[in-house]
This record gives sequence, C-alpha cells and structure tokens, in this order.
Amino acid sequence: MTTHTRIRPFNTKDTYPEQKLDNDLCQAVVAGGVVYLRGQIGQDLDTRESVGIGDVEAQAEKAMANIDLLLREAGSSLDDIVKVVVYLTDVRFREPVYRVMGGWLKGVHPVSTGIVVSALARPEWLVEIDATAVLSAGAGTGGAGA
Repeated sequence: MTTHTRIRPFNTKDTYPEQKLDNDLCQAVVAGGVVYLRGQIGQDLDTRESVGIGDVEAQAEKAMANIDLLLREAGSSLDDIVKVVVYLTDVRFREPVYRVMGGWLKGVHPVSTGIVVSALARPEWLVEIDATAVLSAGAGTGGAGA
C-alpha cells in the first residue's frame, strides 16, 4: 500500500528543455494527512506557458489559482493551508503580492515567510509561492497520479 499520493507528476526535461534536466517531480504530494505543494509561479499548469510576464500581480494571481486547484485535486482547500513561503525577485513586489495572496487567504491565518531572491528558475518569473496544507476533515487523498 502506498503511503502517499503524487499529483500531476512530470519530468523536468518537458518543463525546462533548455536546461538539459531529467528529474521526476510532481506538483503535489499527499503524505500523512499533509499536502505539500511545489512552489507555484505565473505558469499555466496544463500548457506550461508563462502568464503575466512583467506583471507581478498577475503572476501572484495565477500562482494562487494554481494552489487552489492543486489543493482541491488533493482533497484539501485554501482554508487548510498552514504555511506559505513567498519568494520575490524584488522587495518592491512584497506589497502587491501580499495583497493578492491576502485576498485568496482571507480568514485562513497561515504562518508565512517571505524571502527576496536574486532569481527564480526562469527569468520572467517574479514571484513563487510555496504552500503546505492539511487534508480537509474527512477527505480522502483524491487527485490523479500515484
């Protein structure tokens, strides 16, 4: 019996072909009642196309929409988020990103860490949001992939 569920598995050679990588990853793992999400950016989960290029608010909006979608696929929800880590490529992005994030997480009260970094995996990405949640009360693991 598997002790965890992998949601939306992929290989980095498909996501980052120019980087000559070959790592098997996934967008979320459910293990021990906890949902661990891959850091989300302004990228469409289905097409892998970057969205909101040059617009940190649009990228934050897409990252939060991805988090919402992945949590639902895992049998969880935004209300179940316990921790977020926000990576910004410029400290001036803090207020607009946190306003977007705050709209999605109103009343949730997760712990949060914000970090300013020199760059993310692609130069057009300005923000990455990493979230950890628990399974909703009474929920199964749901989702696709194993």
